Amino acid sequence: MAAASLTAPVSAAMLNLHNGGDPSSLDPHKVSGDWENRIVGDIFEGLTTEDVEAKPIAGQAESWTISDDGLVYTFKLRDNANWSDGQPVTAGDFVFAFQRIMNPATAAEYAYLQYPIKNAEAINSGAIADLGQLGVKAIDDKTLEITLERPTPFFLGALTHYTAYPVPKHVVEAKGNDWVKIENIVVNGPYKPVEWIPGAHVTTTKNDLYYDVANLKIDGVKFYVLEDQAAALKRYRAGEFDILTDFPKDQYQWLQENHPGEARVAPFAGLYYYVFNHRKPPFDDARVRKALSMAINREVIGPQVLGTGELPAYSWVPPGMANSGESAEVDWAEMPYPERVEMAKALIAEAGYGKDNPLKVTLRYNTNDNHKRVAVAITAMWKALGVEAKLFNSELKVHYAEIRKGEFDVARAGWLADYNDPVNFLDLLKGGTGNNYGAYSSPEFDKVMDQAAMETDQEKRAVLLTQAERIAMDDNAAAPIYFYLSENVVSPKIKGFKDNAFDIHRTRWLSKEE
Repeated sequence: MAAASLTAPVSAAMLNLHNGGDPSSLDPHKVSGDWENRIVGDIFEGLTTEDVEAKPIAGQAESWTISDDGLVYTFKLRDNANWSDGQPVTAGDFVFAFQRIMNPATAAEYAYLQYPIKNAEAINSGAIADLGQLGVKAIDDKTLEITLERPTPFFLGALTHYTAYPVPKHVVEAKGNDWVKIENIVVNGPYKPVEWIPGAHVTTTKNDLYYDVANLKIDGVKFYVLEDQAAALKRYRAGEFDILTDFPKDQYQWLQENHPGEARVAPFAGLYYYVFNHRKPPFDDARVRKALSMAINREVIGPQVLGTGELPAYSWVPPGMANSGESAEVDWAEMPYPERVEMAKALIAEAGYGKDNPLKVTLRYNTNDNHKRVAVAITAMWKALGVEAKLFNSELKVHYAEIRKGEFDVARAGWLADYNDPVNFLDLLKGGTGNNYGAYSSPEFDKVMDQAAMETDQEKRAVLLTQAERIAMDDNAAAPIYFYLSENVVSPKIKGFKDNAFDIHRTRWLSKEE
């Protein structure tokens, strides 16, 4: 844990954090975004949790053993792991939570993240009706046994994710869906929510029953909802915010000059992409998808359109992910841009579009200055193909709800790694996956992904994952645009904030000097 500076006293402190979008819920089984993760990851804790570098460490479990075949994990829960109402956190709470998220009735978009658990996918898909068949068992109140379908090298990392958080069985059963209302919610993390005003903020305070409460330096957090990056920067400059989780990229140079060291830009395991709606023509036509993707000049977006230097993405899996093989780039990645544009024009014409029949596209993005900048630049690039593009923006929550329903032509999306493995990105293109927004469907891709899931030899598995990525990139299933950089602005008052590849910064590791 980062120690506070000795040069200034540390007093009781509230962290004022610009959090971006409005959370859709505080229920860990009902969320899916990084803006929600920042909140639920402070108020709940799984068997493992993240350290200051976002690496998995002991959380509600104080220790664990793994069987020689890598299939059975046995966790010992802390004796002092308690819910915020004083009830002990039990192995039964974890069994209840895992069964709840896999229950098809819960309709958890993100349940697939825990499919390594035995029978999880079969239960979640409805193939097995008995929730008791899930490979999660309570040996006693403080001993939990999890059996996997196959050895999974990233499983301890996946358990840090909110899909693996326990929920209080005694409260959920008593209150039903109302259990997450502020007056009812019971949590097991370092902080507990005390106020939630939708559209404005969520406020938390220390959870006095958290096992490590004595080491918390921040008294509570106010998570502000604000999607206007320019307004957020003004409020930071006025001292109203301690941390910005995003900023207008055209202000990066200004920040460097006027607030040196406060704008934190670092490599990040994330992908910014445009998704095509495969449910409707002409986006079910591979020629149209390829033309639109080829016409995007990725080389100028990071350095010129955004100004922060994001790396162009011609493949789906970010560089540097563990357990990965060779990158599978699109086959036109090395083609000079003018040649790509000419080829894209030919593909559009071949698909039946031209001056007399222009391709009309609505491009959706969630309200944000940076997304708008990218969208404006890309629609200008598409103009060279004779494409007539119209921009449509909506607030974050609405944007993702609509694209999940298939209400779009082309839409902006982003994915941030939940654990360090290529599967976390490739699953976004798998048939039937909740976060496969474009409904891309390739039996060949799915078959290779299933083979990779069964492969225990890690080198062979990496080859299969590259093969799957190659299939999707050859299909131009979606258009990768750039690999993310984490972009935060952190006040000098805040200590213990460490840049990491997952851009996860739990409040328990931070302190604030007044």
